[in-house]
Amino acid sequence: MTTVTKLAVTGMTCAHCVSAVTNELRGVPDVQDVSVELRVGDASQVRVISKLPLAEAPLRDAVDEAGYDVTDVEVLENAVAAESAAQAPGRQATRMLPIVSS
Repeated sequence: MTTVTKLAVTGMTCAHCVSAVTNELRGVPDVQDVSVELRVGDASQVRVISKLPLAEAPLRDAVDEAGYDVTDVEVLENAVAAESAAQAPGRQATRMLPIVSS
């Protein structure tokens, strides 16, 4: 099972911000991967991947240590299946077959 914890983080404005948050979160036990969607002027979206759900406090502490604030936390357990199901309608192929006249 894979868990994705989505954090809304405010105050991030550049690649250095992304690096600082990423490095701090990777130091939290059981974190497997971190990705950041930087949104200047809005809350950036940070995805933390782990096998099992993580406690919220260490994640908030890591972001705080980097100098930023977590404004929202969303946990998706069994995230791979949930995200695949959510993306399925968009992945449906629309193919056009050529008309062959005989």
